[in-house]
Amino acid sequence: MTDTHADLGRVVPEGDTDGDTGGVRLEFRRNYPDPVEEVWAAVTESDRTARWIGTWTGSPGVGSTVEFTMTGEDGAGPEPVQILECEPPRRLVVDWSVPGQPRWRVEVTLSPEGTGEAEGTSLLFVHRLPSADDVTDVAAGWHYYLDRLAAALADRPGPEWDDVVAGLTKLYAR
Repeated sequence: MTDTHADLGRVVPEGDTDGDTGGVRLEFRRNYPDPVEEVWAAVTESDRTARWIGTWTGSPGVGSTVEFTMTGEDGAGPEPVQILECEPPRRLVVDWSVPGQPRWRVEVTLSPEGTGEAEGTSLLFVHRLPSADDVTDVAAGWHYYLDRLAAALADRPGPEWDDVVAGLTKLYAR
């Protein structure tokens, strides 16, 4: 396994306006040597998302719902994903209905890094959770999938779930 400490996600507590304990925001920051448009395509086009996380069907657009199937998860079926914001090639916000879980709010924000020949992309990935109960497993899973995104962008094979996630779960549990 490669050095997983360098790009660990952060768990940030979020307050509730009623004074109750709020949820948490799981944040990942990653940098890719590819231009923003290339990373955007890898995150939003079904044939490209299939290379690292899954496929989707439907008519995309703000307010619409597409059916998303994670291809790296055994027995995963289509799950509804509502598109809340879509500002190509910079920002995507969705609500994802995962069976047995509260609705997941997932945000992806892309920013250009560098200039000219050295232009790359900074990705901020945020998953908002209503509580920290499942954060260890969720963090390990997103870490794995973002590693697969990097591999897909580099046109190389991604890591295998069993080779990566157990070690990541232990790191995130700390």
